[in-house]
Amino acid sequence: MRSRRMSAADTEVFAFPLSSWYIVALMRREKRPFRFEARAKDSLQAMETETLAAASHADFTLIALFFRASITVQLVMISLIVASVWVWAVTFTKVKMFRGARANATAFDAAFWSGEPLDELYDRIADAPNSAHERVFVAGMTEWRRSLRDDGALIPGVQQRVDRSMDVAIARESERWTHGLGFLATTGSAAPFVGLFGTVWGIMRSFQEIAISGNTSLATVAPGIAEALLATGLGLLAAIPAVIIYNMLSADAERLVGGLEGFADEFSTLLSRQLD
Repeated sequence: MRSRRMSAADTEVFAFPLSSWYIVALMRREKRPFRFEARAKDSLQAMETETLAAASHADFTLIALFFRASITVQLVMISLIVASVWVWAVTFTKVKMFRGARANATAFDAAFWSGEPLDELYDRIADAPNSAHERVFVAGMTEWRRSLRDDGALIPGVQQRVDRSMDVAIARESERWTHGLGFLATTGSAAPFVGLFGTVWGIMRSFQEIAISGNTSLATVAPGIAEALLATGLGLLAAIPAVIIYNMLSADAERLVGGLEGFADEFSTLLSRQLD
């Protein structure tokens, strides 16, 4: 009996270390997933660091964004740049034209109201009128002289014919002054939508690249979005000055045409006195 009891005690003594070892083993097995999670976190942090480093080294200058863009977006950008340059070319041309028209109008008004006989003024400028006021004056005086008979009498209806002749001359000058302003209006209204088309196309291309590569990192998304937004920026860069300049030049053209119409009315009044 004692030997049996001793063997049982011995079994209990030896069983305790075995159970302790089994518990420790289970605890180690439970700790392994935590190690795997730590490794996964480290790899994600490493990927984020590499992504940020790649994004920081990317070239986001305007020239680099242009050359990285697709052919469609590049064509949109080129068209907007050309439109913007043309807007400024029209602006400088019209500003110079309107400034000269105002100076010529002032000079002609001084000569017209100087007391010089209108026949002498007409003979002096009829062959080569240099300003809008001179051309309107020559048109009216030409019709007036054509209405004179050999005996010095006037053909009936001369007043209406003189007025129509000056109206035609005014219409020609108005067309010359407003020529090119339609391009400014078209650019101001259409350029933002053209730029928006380039932006939509660029963003669609970026999403396609993300779907193909399976990478949604900042280094993959940021360049495409920047290229797309550049098209919208160029559209606004062309449209905003075009709208402002169109309103200014249109107002200047209307004032010049109004000055011509006022002069035509005054000249028609002077001629009507000759009929009374």
